[in-house]
Amino acid sequence: MTQEVFGGSFTQQEPIPEAGIEAAIAVLRHGRLHRYNTAAGEIAEAALLEEEFANLMGAKYCLAVASGGYALGCALRAVGVVAGDAVLTNAFTLAPVPGSIASVGARPVFVEITDQLVLDFDDLAAKAVSSGAKVLMLSHMRGHLCDMQALVALCARLGVLIIEDCAHTMGAAWKGVASGRSGVIGCYSMQTYKHINAGEGGFLISDDAAVMARAVLLSGSYMLYGRHRAAPPIEAFEAVRMQVPNVSGRMDNLRAAILRPQLGLLADRVARWAERYQALEAGLDGVPGLRLVARPAEETYVGSSFQFLLPGWSEARIGALLGRVLARGVELKWFGAADPVAFTSRYQHWGYAAPQSLPQTDRILAGLIDMRVPLTFSVADCAQIARIIKAEALIVGQGPEPEAMVLPVIQ
Repeated sequence: MTQEVFGGSFTQQEPIPEAGIEAAIAVLRHGRLHRYNTAAGEIAEAALLEEEFANLMGAKYCLAVASGGYALGCALRAVGVVAGDAVLTNAFTLAPVPGSIASVGARPVFVEITDQLVLDFDDLAAKAVSSGAKVLMLSHMRGHLCDMQALVALCARLGVLIIEDCAHTMGAAWKGVASGRSGVIGCYSMQTYKHINAGEGGFLISDDAAVMARAVLLSGSYMLYGRHRAAPPIEAFEAVRMQVPNVSGRMDNLRAAILRPQLGLLADRVARWAERYQALEAGLDGVPGLRLVARPAEETYVGSSFQFLLPGWSEARIGALLGRVLARGVELKWFGAADPVAFTSRYQHWGYAAPQSLPQTDRILAGLIDMRVPLTFSVADCAQIARIIKAEALIVGQGPEPEAMVLPVIQ
């Protein structure tokens, strides 16, 4: 019998909507790409985007910046993190998160994760005390939300501020509270593989006027903060405007024009991702040796990626599975590999951070498999992908131990 082979691309996103293309062409035609370069009576695309995203998220203030990584570094500076400070963050995250901490001269302190891929609250409490950290950069890694109400209460008791990294949770919520609205600042990414696409881009949102005034100044406002429509009142800037350095990272009007029409598509995209994610879940449920990550009822998640665990599998067996499914067109990534492959770096790979022992996280990542789910996949595509993974997992998981690990090359 001929085996199924998946023919889709795991890196192909949906096209930019026509309204975004037309708006971008209009910006190119008039040439005023810089956010503060406007004609008489004109409102910059970047200023309108900030206002619209703030309204969408129910936030008082919003700042659009050049990238999600810049948003994280800007947030740290805005809340007062300085060189030498300890900053707590998930042990399971991606390189821009500890990178942003290192970029301000601070020290990443990694917190263990649970089998649900979220923060271990007991380890968080212990490390907040032992490190003296006053800031948690919470990474909602791969779209998994912890119990946000419990976390907010715990951090209040510990005297720890929360910055939310929502690169994977734009459109998600915990008990109806949007991701990014529980901490002092929420940070988002508009990089190509995120939930709205400008190639690169970032947002910061907050209800804290003093923090957001610092963020706007840090981004390089040239004292033109009065042109922002989703910024604090002018008086919030007066005490700090000559004290805050310019660490330029503004968003330009071209990317803002591309993004504005996508805001209205976010809810539909979240619903479509849920259909695809649930098709993968249904197809892989009950496969021997393969464990799905349970999604809490309180969580509204965005299924733009999919994870499962292979507890107790050897490196050689995992490598064999990855190779066999890739031969059938399915690209899986593994967070347990000795060397980072295809955006799977983990805390041991970040040599600028002090070595730390995280045995619980190590155990989990040793069997953690990850997959992109672009919206160019149909629900039927996801069902087919699940069938391929299931078939190969049954063969590899129940067959003899492979002699050696050979990881496939994913471009």
